[in-house]
Amino acid sequence: MEKNIAIIGAGPAGYVAAIRGAQLGANIYLIEDRDLGGTCLNRGCIPTKAYFRNAEIMTDLKNSGEFGIKVDNYSLDGKRMQERKNGIVNQLVKGIEKLLSSYENIEYIAGRAKLKDKNTISVKLKNNDEREISVDNILIATGSKPTMTETKGIDMEGVITSDDLLSMEEIPETLIVVGAGVIGVEFASIYNGLGSNVILLASRMLKNADKEISKRITPLLKKQGIDVYMDIRAKEIIKEGDKLKVVARYKNKDEEIEVLGDKVLIASGRGPVVEGLGLDELGIEYSKKGISVDENFETNIEGIYAVGDVNNVGIQLAHVASSQAIYVIEKIMGLKSKINLDIYPNCVFSIPEVADVGLTEEEAKEKGISYKVSKFLFGANGKALTLGQGEGLVKVLSDEENKIIGVHIIGPHANDLIHEGALAISNDLSVEDIGRTIHAHPTLSEAFYEATLGLTGEAIHMAPPRKRKKRKRKN
Repeated sequence: MEKNIAIIGAGPAGYVAAIRGAQLGANIYLIEDRDLGGTCLNRGCIPTKAYFRNAEIMTDLKNSGEFGIKVDNYSLDGKRMQERKNGIVNQLVKGIEKLLSSYENIEYIAGRAKLKDKNTISVKLKNNDEREISVDNILIATGSKPTMTETKGIDMEGVITSDDLLSMEEIPETLIVVGAGVIGVEFASIYNGLGSNVILLASRMLKNADKEISKRITPLLKKQGIDVYMDIRAKEIIKEGDKLKVVARYKNKDEEIEVLGDKVLIASGRGPVVEGLGLDELGIEYSKKGISVDENFETNIEGIYAVGDVNNVGIQLAHVASSQAIYVIEKIMGLKSKINLDIYPNCVFSIPEVADVGLTEEEAKEKGISYKVSKFLFGANGKALTLGQGEGLVKVLSDEENKIIGVHIIGPHANDLIHEGALAISNDLSVEDIGRTIHAHPTLSEAFYEATLGLTGEAIHMAPPRKRKKRKRKN
């Protein structure tokens, strides 16, 4: 089946859709008005993780005495750090360029796209010429951008977004982070590791995480040296000399605090990029949450789809965006594709790392699912101790039939370990299935193995669950 498909946006949804469409024989027009690779590659996932690695090394240097290593007079070169980050980004961008150019049926167009009707797109090219493209289907994959709160003083110089922070060479002496979602917690950890005095103002800590995990991360962040204020909201930002003062009020008590910093990072979330697409003219429904789509990611206009951060599904993750894109392309091309948005790994690149997949305890209770819980501490894992990272745990949930339904990890390499949990849940694996899979020793993966076997009382390196003593009745 030959199809002409236009894809607006060349991030992890757009370029993946283009390649999958080309593989299936479609003629693809991939349109991007900014950077190939989108936010994830240029201003998000990859730059952040490059800085995260710097923060890990700085943390290791700070703690080197624990390993019998003495390191004096080390320092961070912010310019060199940014050059390294840019080099990684450029290498990956060139890799995508090479991939796209290897498909004769993909045409990459640098320009701004606007929908004229359900089968026509007008593109304003970089040289200001106009080009019109006629297609069978349109896939909108324009992603998201940082959103700002309505806090008074938000437009003041020095109040920045994550995009701004990643473009700075200097490390702020004191960084105030407003918001403790994934972005806020990651940047608080990273810049604390890089040497900033970090103040984190949190209304809630990782609100979508299992409550036990979100409670455990707070003292661990404090132990790293971050000043964490919980159940609080920024009320006003005021210029005070060459500093910025944030006035914040506690949610449940009539009390305010004032904190001073050099920069204030607003980490309140991200909103869809829909400006200039011509959605209103076509009558495509959308809101602040994104473009409205059905279960197949199709908008209210037949043949026009929206995937990734720009739609209203509410899962702002690059890997989920790519999965949605592949699903839509395969559907357009007549394949019977499947996608399960209930099962996908969430990863937080903080120090320590946090990751989860499947149901939290709170969600299991809400759904009325009878469940069991087992936890294994990294403090009992040999590999974690050799790394000097014995804090944290693996928490596994199963149903009464011992099927794995949720995995939550806080600790070393949580974001790598979580995929064993994702594989288990997506394939309906049981405790028995995990138990008969030999896990290498000494590895961090043993913590998942032990936590899982703990659900049936078969874990070797965990004490058996205590039996409750029956109380004697008084006559």
